[in-house]
Amino acid sequence: MNQSLDIKTVFWQEGQSALEDVRTIVFVQEQNVPLDIEMDDRDAFCLHVLAEDKRTPIGTGRIDIEKQGKIGRVAVLPEYRGQGIGKSIMDALETMARKANLSAIWLNAQISAQSFYEQLGYVTSGEEFLEAGIVHCRMTKTL
Repeated sequence: MNQSLDIKTVFWQEGQSALEDVRTIVFVQEQNVPLDIEMDDRDAFCLHVLAEDKRTPIGTGRIDIEKQGKIGRVAVLPEYRGQGIGKSIMDALETMARKANLSAIWLNAQISAQSFYEQLGYVTSGEEFLEAGIVHCRMTKTL
């Protein structure tokens, strides 16, 4: 893993610009998710993880404790994928869930990312569904 990588917890109010930059590149530009769907009203209530390389934002993720540990908006810039950054983001989110005394966490995974989450111990439940025009499945993990 990159020596200059920094994974930190941020609140939306302090990290909004950096978080939006990564999510806009990955979800809005790369995957054509409408901006008004990507930046939703839950951001202010979630805990966020920001991955930086030499202070450049390169990855994000969030956990919504109020929604029983819903993880979402996990993204890594294309040129940084395959280096374990997504796993580091997920590890940080799971640590937050444990600190909140949650016994399980869940997410709606894009089908293209399903195997990534399976490798981290998530189990698929239910039928596939469309979210923001992309096929997803619900996945859960017991902590």
